Order: sequence, then C-alpha cells, then structure tokens
Amino acid sequence: MSTTTLSSKFQMVLPKAVREHYDLQPGQVLQLICLPDRIELLPLQPASALRGFLKGPNNFEREQDQQ
Repeated sequence: MSTTTLSSKFQMVLPKAVREHYDLQPGQVLQLICLPDRIELLPLQPASALRGFLKGPNNFEREQDQQ
C-alpha cells in the first residue's frame, strides 16, 4: 500500500509505483468519488478509448427511416 501527504495548498503527489501501475500521464483527468469512509480516484478515458472493448460480431440491424 502506498501513501501520500496533502500539502498546505491541498495538493498531493501520486507515488511513482501507482502512476506506473495505472499508466497515468501528466494532465490526465481523474474523477473523485466521495464515499462515506474513503475517497476513490478513477482515471477517465476518452470515449474513443472504449471503441472495440466489446468483443464479438456486430449483428445490430438498423431499421429503415420512415418517410
């Protein structure tokens, strides 16, 4: 388990091991999830990063537009 300290300016540094494990990059946006007994950080990814995450054939058929 890694720890970090909150500075007087309310800033913190994520330990190098954590940054490397989650492949975090400078400028990456993290969402804060506030729970009753903890705070969780969730790295946000652009929607384009999700393209292709569902495996299998695309058998979606679109209905024809009505006139």
